[in-house]
Amino acid sequence: LQKELLKYKQEARNLQGIKDALQQRLIQQDASVLQLKQELLRANMDKEELHNQNVDLQRKVEERNRLLAEYKKELCQKDRHLQQHQTKLDEMVRQLSEASYQQVDLERELEHKEALLAHCMKRDAEE
Repeated sequence: LQKELLKYKQEARNLQGIKDALQQRLIQQDASVLQLKQELLRANMDKEELHNQNVDLQRKVEERNRLLAEYKKELCQKDRHLQQHQTKLDEMVRQLSEASYQQVDLERELEHKEALLAHCMKRDAEE
């Protein structure tokens, strides 16, 4: 009986050792699981932050695209106005040029008539 008791005590010690080892392993696995959960939580928080940044950047891009469209529209309007003013300016330059030619012609005609008048007055004075 004592042999059997010793045998069972030894078996109980072996089983206790196995139990302690398994408990230690379970504690390590629990710690690993807890660490993985923390990493997963951090990863999810980082993912959420990146998502929020992405949404913010998309909003900014849309705002800039809207502003760009407005600027393009304003630029097109200004180009049209510029073309209209350029056309008017060209017409005014043409009219000014014509007026200048007419002025030159009128000045020549005036000189000619003054010369004729001077000639006539000279002739009248001589007569």
